[in-house]
Amino acid sequence: MSVHEHVSELDGLPVVDFSLIDEEGEPLPSAASAAWRIATEFEGDSFEKVFERFLRQVDTSQVTALVIGYWGASYDSGEVDPVDLLVKAADRLPKLRALFLGDIVMEEAEISWIEHSDITPLFTAFPGLKRFEVRGSTGLALDPIRSETLTVLRMESGGLPAAVVRAVAASDLPNLKRLDLWLGVENYGGDATVADLAPILSGERLPALRRLGLEDSEIQDEIAAAVAGAPVVARLESLSLAMGMLTDEGAEALLSGQPLTHLKRLDLHHHFLSDRMVERVRAALPGVKVDLSEQEKPEDDWRYVAVDE
Repeated sequence: MSVHEHVSELDGLPVVDFSLIDEEGEPLPSAASAAWRIATEFEGDSFEKVFERFLRQVDTSQVTALVIGYWGASYDSGEVDPVDLLVKAADRLPKLRALFLGDIVMEEAEISWIEHSDITPLFTAFPGLKRFEVRGSTGLALDPIRSETLTVLRMESGGLPAAVVRAVAASDLPNLKRLDLWLGVENYGGDATVADLAPILSGERLPALRRLGLEDSEIQDEIAAAVAGAPVVARLESLSLAMGMLTDEGAEALLSGQPLTHLKRLDLHHHFLSDRMVERVRAALPGVKVDLSEQEKPEDDWRYVAVDE
C-alpha cells in the first residue's frame, strides 16, 4: 500500500469510487461486489452530502467493505467527523466487514495533516468488522477494544501516539492474524517506546497473530533488539521492521537472538545496513524471503524514516 496512490482493493473486492460514478451518471455495480470509496474534493460537495447520496442510492444492506477518502480539513467550514457519520448509519450497514478510514494520498494531504477523532465507537457500532485500516494519526484516539471477529488491524502514520499503541496492546483480539503499526517519529507525535510494545511482543493477547509489522520507526534498532527475544516471534509467518532507521546494530541484535528461519518473509526494506550486514542477513536466512531493498546511505549520520510528515 502506498501513500501516493489510492487503494484499489480492499478485502478482496475492487474499490469503486461512488462519487465518480455519481457524477458521471454511470450505472451502479451490485452493492456486495465492490469496496465502496466515499470521498469529497477540495471544491466539491461536502463529504456529508456525498455520504447521504451513497446511503440513498446504494443498497447499503449488502455493502461489506467501505473506503473513506478525503472528508475535508480543519480549515474547511463543512468539515465533518466521518466516524460520527458512520456510527449513526450503522443500522444501514449491517454487513460491513472491512473499513479503511483515511484513503488520502499525499497530493490531497500529507499524512500528518489527516485529522482524526476517537475511533473506538466504530468497533462497537460494527461488531462484525474483520478488517480495519486507518491512515493518519493527528487527533487519533482509541480505548482498548474487544473483538472476536477482527483479523486485520493496520495503522499507517508518521507518528503514532503512545496512547494508541498502548490501547492496541491492551485490546483483546483473540483472532487477529495481522497487525501493522507505522510508529513514525516523535516530531509528528510518535512517542511510543519499546515498553509500550511489550504486551504485543509477549503475544499473550494475540494467540492467532501470524503477521506483525512494527515499522517506520526512528527507534527501529531498539525494536529489533526487543523483537529478537519476543515470544510472539515463534508463531509468526511474516515479520516487518521496514521503513525505519534500522542500522547494523539492530540487524546484529536480530541475528544474535532467537532463530528466524521459520519465517516465510522478513521485510526490512528502507534500511541503513552496510553492504556487509546485508550479505550476513541474507546468508543467515537462506530459506526466508528477505526484502532488503531501498538500502539508504546516511549523510553525516542523519537517518530518516520512509514516512513522517
